[in-house]
Amino acid sequence: MRSIWNGAISFGLVSIPIKLVNATENHSIHFRQIHLPDGGRIRYRKVCELDEEEVSGGEIGKAYEDADGTMIPITDEDLAQLPLPTAKTIEIVAFVPADQIDPLQMDAAYYLSANGVPAAKPYTLLREALKRSNKVAVAKYALRGRERLGMLRVVDDVIAMHGLLWPDEIRAPGGVAPDGDVTVRDAELDLADALMDTLGEVDMDSLHDDYREAVEELIAAKAAGETVRPAESGDAGGGKVIDLIAALENSVRAAKKSRGEEEAGAADEGEMADVHPIKKTSGKSSASGKPSTRTTKKSSPATKRSTPKPTGAKKSTSATKKSTSATKSTGSRSTAKKTATKTAAKKTSSSGTGTKKTASSRKRASA
Repeated sequence: MRSIWNGAISFGLVSIPIKLVNATENHSIHFRQIHLPDGGRIRYRKVCELDEEEVSGGEIGKAYEDADGTMIPITDEDLAQLPLPTAKTIEIVAFVPADQIDPLQMDAAYYLSANGVPAAKPYTLLREALKRSNKVAVAKYALRGRERLGMLRVVDDVIAMHGLLWPDEIRAPGGVAPDGDVTVRDAELDLADALMDTLGEVDMDSLHDDYREAVEELIAAKAAGETVRPAESGDAGGGKVIDLIAALENSVRAAKKSRGEEEAGAADEGEMADVHPIKKTSGKSSASGKPSTRTTKKSSPATKRSTPKPTGAKKSTSATKKSTSATKSTGSRSTAKKTATKTAAKKTSSSGTGTKKTASSRKRASA
């Protein structure tokens, strides 16, 4: 990668020669302006206001326009002679936790490459020190005619630098928040949490620019002379007052569907919607003569629709109850007879025993 700036990192009294390399690239599709009647390209020509003649790049310099319109020329030599330590140096001023850097300050990103073999050792020292401290370095540097603020951090085995906006370049968010006192219900928060959990995490490498791909397909189609069909317009619902609860519920269902969870979700919803009480049926009698109390398994809605209802169910049930009560009464009578017989036998045996004891006592008295 081509370097855009050469200088050094000032780490106390340690100087680390480095090269600055762009860490990002722009993949946007750029368009040219054309003259619609004939398709000719529109170009901007640099013309001097005084003599109205076009000038080349070598004849163009920089100047500062004063309040009264006076132009004050400033040359590159003038800027190079400024007494700034950051003119060719990235000067580290502090080490702070990364969460102290406001993301609103983030600007362009660069990679810092060690410039030459002697820079390898101090470069590695700074990199490992940043890793072990779990901090980032705040630095000042000069680039493209102005002094800037930067943040140094470690990415893999490379020191990266993010350009930062100065604190006074961040606008206050006053007047941006919604007006009035807006209340959010717990149910809405619960659904929002459910939607966040359903969406889950994402592999950042899997994200891509759909708009750029669509533009590339459009250009390829028009270059081949093909007819471009208009895209289907989708209703984004912008500016409409919607039912927030319904929108959140639909969003959760759509997120589950996109992740292949719609089958399980539909099954769960079906079970919750089709709930019936479990009925007890009097089937085969058990060995004790009591009707079985085992419950039948809940049939599906299709089975319920196809199975006809038995017509004589009540009659057979009452007949079963009558036969069961008759069996119980017959059993109770036979049990009573058996009990009476046993009682009489016991009395007879006890009276016989008493007669024997009386005869033996009379014999002893006569003797």
